[in-house]
Amino acid sequence: MTTSNQEMMDKVCNADGFIAALDQSGGSTPKALTLYGIKEVEYDVGKPSMFDCIHKMRTRIITSPKFNGDRILGAILFEDTMNREIEGVPTAEYLWKEKKIVPFLKVDKGLETEKDDVQLMKLIPNLDTLCDTAVAKGVFGTKMRSVIKLANKEGIKQIVEQQFSYGQQIMKKGLIPILEPEIDIKSPEKAEAEAMLHAELVESLKMLRKDQKLMVS
Repeated sequence: MTTSNQEMMDKVCNADGFIAALDQSGGSTPKALTLYGIKEVEYDVGKPSMFDCIHKMRTRIITSPKFNGDRILGAILFEDTMNREIEGVPTAEYLWKEKKIVPFLKVDKGLETEKDDVQLMKLIPNLDTLCDTAVAKGVFGTKMRSVIKLANKEGIKQIVEQQFSYGQQIMKKGLIPILEPEIDIKSPEKAEAEAMLHAELVESLKMLRKDQKLMVS
């Protein structure tokens, strides 16, 4: 582990703060830009002009004096943001060196259609390559999200198995994965689903080696 990675690990394990989500994907970007005040007529949806607009928005957020490591633990980046620069510096490098904010990368490709009362993640065929790029750019960890709708034991088991399977692949690349098996806040079986999820997570965590580290959100 490099000196920077050890410092990031120390911060993640011991510091106070929250993780900022700056990982709007292509599908959610138009809504984010509309809320920011940029109308769809000002760019082409899904085209470079749209990603230019969202990067300008993120740059304004990241360079704000209020956006700093005193209150913010980490920031989750979209792949396009990772591959761009802030004030001439690669985004992940800028976040850590200038702000002392730990950079994470969103690696999931969205959700599958609901089955067994859950939505698994779509396959991530380029995960190894993506992780290699992230490591080269100074990213500390990753984030991936799946969704649980109801207390379906089989569905929840599949969610956890998939999260840990990708998590193992990510850890082999030297990154710290954030597993995010999210339970729908509007679920009528939220408490029951939480109990099932907790049980599955505990069993999967028992299978990790002592030197393996991940986060569960």
